[in-house]
Amino acid sequence: MPEKKRIAVFISGRGSNFKSILDHVQKGDINGEIVVVISDNPQAKGLDYARENNIHFRVFEFNRGVNRDKYFEEIVNYLEGFGVDLILLAGFMRVLSSNIIRRYKNRIINIHPALLPSFPGTHAQRQALEYGVKVSGCTVHFVDEGVDTGPIIIQEAVEVLDTDTEETLAARILEKEHIAYPRAVKLFCDNKLKIDGRRVFIQD
Repeated sequence: MPEKKRIAVFISGRGSNFKSILDHVQKGDINGEIVVVISDNPQAKGLDYARENNIHFRVFEFNRGVNRDKYFEEIVNYLEGFGVDLILLAGFMRVLSSNIIRRYKNRIINIHPALLPSFPGTHAQRQALEYGVKVSGCTVHFVDEGVDTGPIIIQEAVEVLDTDTEETLAARILEKEHIAYPRAVKLFCDNKLKIDGRRVFIQD
């Protein structure tokens, strides 16, 4: 079995995807260890999961006017002490700067609540409803220097109902996120993902 991957999780809010992945790690489903949690929000409820499970965490507040490159350089320097193999964005509401993306090239994964390349950016569920699509879902992808443009690992579809609101659609998509994200993390930690251009191949 490959050596356990050392994982950093970035959060801004409730941390439900962080909790889902942590549950799979603790069950032994994922050959990895969450060694540190990073947040830009000192009030993020997801930090409670880090506290309860004795996981190192640190808050880097993003103040108006701060230089984004310097902000993420400080985070990169902090992560160096943890020997991080993989960064997971789990509801982290900051666009990463190029310096951290290049430092962890093909080692940063994000989940987005839409079937990319449709509806990137914020309020993806609202965009889907306003466009009138019949199917939405979630996408787990590697992070590149664009916004939600990196190579796609896994997608899960969700039917859009005539009665859906932004909140009800988001809730059903979130259920799929809690399935897709841990699966993608497991594949990465088992060294089963191969990137070739824009395509990600899952190896047996």
